Amino acid sequence: MNKLTLLLALGLLLGSCNRKGVPTKSGRGPGTSTPTAQAMEPALPTVQATNTTFLFLNAKGKAQITMNGNKQGANLALRMRRDSIIWVSASLAGIEGVRAVLTRDSVQVLNRLEKTYFSGGYNYLSKLLNVPVSFEQMQALLLGDYMPAPAGTTPTVANEEAGRQRVTYPLAEVLIERLLQAGTGRVQQLKVSDEATKRNLIVDYTDFRPLEEQANLPFAHATFIQAQQPTAGAVTAAINYTKVNAGRERLSFPFTVPKGFKRQK
Repeated sequence: MNKLTLLLALGLLLGSCNRKGVPTKSGRGPGTSTPTAQAMEPALPTVQATNTTFLFLNAKGKAQITMNGNKQGANLALRMRRDSIIWVSASLAGIEGVRAVLTRDSVQVLNRLEKTYFSGGYNYLSKLLNVPVSFEQMQALLLGDYMPAPAGTTPTVANEEAGRQRVTYPLAEVLIERLLQAGTGRVQQLKVSDEATKRNLIVDYTDFRPLEEQANLPFAHATFIQAQQPTAGAVTAAINYTKVNAGRERLSFPFTVPKGFKRQK
């Protein structure tokens, strides 16, 4: 079950950058001179990304995890309140093994099979995965949303054939690259690579289907995660949702530590 815990964390938590506001063009105030044509810089391509906007998400599906040649499957349940809380439950043969609740500043993980639990901050996950982790990263990764470059960093935007866009920018020691779908602006692929440590992450979003609550917004019902680290080798996680409901219907996010469970430090 340790493998399941680790890889669920990997699939849910590896992201790319802290959330920043999408840059907007600033208006010119009164008295501001208009630059001449010679002084004007070429206009940069605009990132054509479309993110989800629903308040609550309720999804069920299956996860297939492969590490060191070993495969393990699990039933997956996901609930989310945007910008507030993420609730995940993984079960085997109808018996829940792992439950996790993540808020903007706390992480709680319950391992029923080993009768242990963790309650603390994101430094736990950052140490576990060897990368900085935040709530915003996990939310964007689960929803397949676009996260813009941090302030002060100008991304490279390449318009490719068939109308797709490839957005690339450096962040600290890693390179972030996203491929956006033509027409919809949804993230089709995310790449995070660290050349110095030979670590990389590739997330592919497929099986886009409209949701009943937002028919004009295609949502990826399949996510395939590939992670490569020198110490752990290749790890993959395939998540396929069989049911996804999104809207404003309120959800519950239960988390109770049973008596006798030992706390992990």
